[in-house]
Amino acid sequence: MSETPFFTVDGDRYVPTPASRGPWDPNSLHGRVIVGLLGAEIERLHGDPEFTPARLTVDMYRLPDLSPVEVTTRVVREGRRIKVVDAEFISGGKSAGRATCQLLRRTEAPEGNVWRPPNWEVPKPEEIPAPDTSNRPMGGMWAMRPISGGFGTVGQKRTWMAEVRELVEGRALTPFVRVAVAADFASPFANAGDQSLKYINSDVTVYLHREPVGEWLGFEVINHGATDGVAIGECFLYDVAGPIGSASCCALAQKRNI
Repeated sequence: MSETPFFTVDGDRYVPTPASRGPWDPNSLHGRVIVGLLGAEIERLHGDPEFTPARLTVDMYRLPDLSPVEVTTRVVREGRRIKVVDAEFISGGKSAGRATCQLLRRTEAPEGNVWRPPNWEVPKPEEIPAPDTSNRPMGGMWAMRPISGGFGTVGQKRTWMAEVRELVEGRALTPFVRVAVAADFASPFANAGDQSLKYINSDVTVYLHREPVGEWLGFEVINHGATDGVAIGECFLYDVAGPIGSASCCALAQKRNI
């Protein structure tokens, strides 16, 4: 990838680049790079090809600045069929977020049929013209192929998304890291309305029954609710072969500091 990565490596620390800035404060990180880096470190240090990272939950309780980042990990449980790993995101010496990942051993699927939602009948990414790149969202943080709806609308929204840069310089995106670094998009996609985005998410949870194939991830908003400035949002996740899981979040009413 030719675009500037979100992080470079300095010993045991990760140094944010300007590409990692978030929308709420020009001196803070975007939530997606927090989620992405926590997921990437869990996979890098504790991943296993015989296990599926079935759930990643990230709590984001402090808006970190652009200081160098450390990620610490701890294996909570390592059994024959289930592994649980915790990780902590430390920015400028302060804890800004934490993650728990549950990895489940792959096995033979049982017989029988179970109800599932209808197939996602949408155009493939290559069938959708690329949008005008002269005004790229978030400075070109991702590539988009909108399917229906969009920011500033109140109808159900669907889109394809692909990464345009590495999360960490020199490290290729794995299928799981693609999901982890993209998952935070569930919040703005589900919680933005006709007055733009007014909620900042404080967590993200991703559920996967399989890892994606290819570079494109599909997002479909399936839920939004809000009362007294507290919101929830949920999206189904897809790749070009079909459904892969879901992403959900809770969020707080927020004004931009820009």
